[in-house]
Amino acid sequence: MVARIQITFDANEPDVLARFWAAALGYVLQPPPDGFASWEDFATEIGVPPDQWGDLAAITDPEENQPRILFARVPEGKTAKNRVHLDVSVTVPSMDLRDRREAIDREVARLIAIGSSKVDDRGDTTHTWTVMLDPEGNEFCIQ
Repeated sequence: MVARIQITFDANEPDVLARFWAAALGYVLQPPPDGFASWEDFATEIGVPPDQWGDLAAITDPEENQPRILFARVPEGKTAKNRVHLDVSVTVPSMDLRDRREAIDREVARLIAIGSSKVDDRGDTTHTWTVMLDPEGNEFCIQ
């Protein structure tokens, strides 16, 4: 049996991170369950207090091939380097190193425009990548 996974991010502002990562990955904000016009309507129906309505946000792959990503509000901020991070691939191994670097640089510019920041370009004679931060400082790499 193949296990399905969900990736969960701790967040200060779940909706902000959900919107960033949806744009970064080509995902969509998860729609409310059938029969509900909004997540607030659903939360009201199941008895979630209004002060908790923004505590979760999720995004999904529109083709349903990739894992769901959940963003959950936590009271504490990020204090250390991530122990796990996402590597977002915008290149393929058959590309030469210069073409890979150009593709990475284009994606880095796009992601900076939607709220991330660049930490560093890294690599060697066979591989290249860029370390980035999402809007809440979570590290990820573009390769």
